[in-house]
Amino acid sequence: MKKFLTALTLSAALLFSAPIAQAQVGITAVPFLQIEPDSRGAGMGNTGVALADNAAAIFWNPAGLAFQNQNQISITHANWLPAFNADLFYDYLVGTYYIDGIGMIGGHITFLNLGEQTRTDETGLELGRFNSYEITAGLSYGFRLSDNFALGTGLRFIYSSLASGDVGGQQINPGSSVGLDIAALYKSNPFTVANREATINAGLNLSNIGPGIQYTDNAQKDPLPTVLRAGWAYTMDLDSDGMNTLTFSNDISKIMARNQRLQDPEGDDTFEPMGVVEALFNSWGTLERFNGNEMVSLNLAQQLMLGFGLEYWYNDLFALRTGYYYENPENGNREFLTLGAGLRYNIFGVDFSYIYTLEEDHPLANTIRLSVLVNFR
Repeated sequence: MKKFLTALTLSAALLFSAPIAQAQVGITAVPFLQIEPDSRGAGMGNTGVALADNAAAIFWNPAGLAFQNQNQISITHANWLPAFNADLFYDYLVGTYYIDGIGMIGGHITFLNLGEQTRTDETGLELGRFNSYEITAGLSYGFRLSDNFALGTGLRFIYSSLASGDVGGQQINPGSSVGLDIAALYKSNPFTVANREATINAGLNLSNIGPGIQYTDNAQKDPLPTVLRAGWAYTMDLDSDGMNTLTFSNDISKIMARNQRLQDPEGDDTFEPMGVVEALFNSWGTLERFNGNEMVSLNLAQQLMLGFGLEYWYNDLFALRTGYYYENPENGNREFLTLGAGLRYNIFGVDFSYIYTLEEDHPLANTIRLSVLVNFR
């Protein structure tokens, strides 16, 4: 059980700081679904719902696939939580393919390695070793309703293997589920500001809608990290020939999973997850949660996750990026600056991002993502 709880805690700590990780374990399962997979969006303060102009639109906003007509393959790799020195890594493989008369279809595989664990009995005797990992694979599709507006959807299969064996008479099994995405994207026509061409986009994505996950037969299901993400992006030319461009982006996100307070026959308060549909309608009020030490209440504003990004391109060849990301200390406790860069040459591209945390000894400190992409006509 100790190793099982360790794997759960590591999984939760993927997104939240160490002091909050224990409190987050019971909120949602498989938090790796929230990891921003591409180095471009990660370098722009974890923003991308209104950009979604490459294969990573499958994560940010599948409606963005409707505005693409170039096939692409991309892979992202990151040594995850390097501060833990725990041999964790994250890989994301994504590809898009355009079919005449149908449009752009995208597929992805995401893999998170949580390292090797030791199985022991009650006396501490080693019984063997096992690997903990999580993986998801899915397909996405976007379609235009007009020249400026598109809808998108995606469906993924989720598999989470955190531990194995028998604990306290209960068999620990891998958990599995499916998640659905529903998205929309608006892209304006070019317009003129100060004699320079500009565009503005607005996007919305409700991701990972689906049944919860459980790891033992009689355990309650933990909900998926259903996330509502909305945002905008403003792009403008800095000169008359469009050689230099600047993009400002902003994403606002919220976890739509919610626990409900129940009272057992003895009069004590207990908390159980709401159903996925119920949570979508009841996640807008005050959130009560146990933070590891005490019960805290968060209003709607305190439940929001905010990302701000800035990107500069020179002649569509070289990019520099930066951003800022913030969560309330009682709601994830992530606050950091991001830096990034990108290169494009012919059909090839490389993107890089780096996290600079504002808190010392944060698990996400010095996280580096590297993405390589290839475009095909």
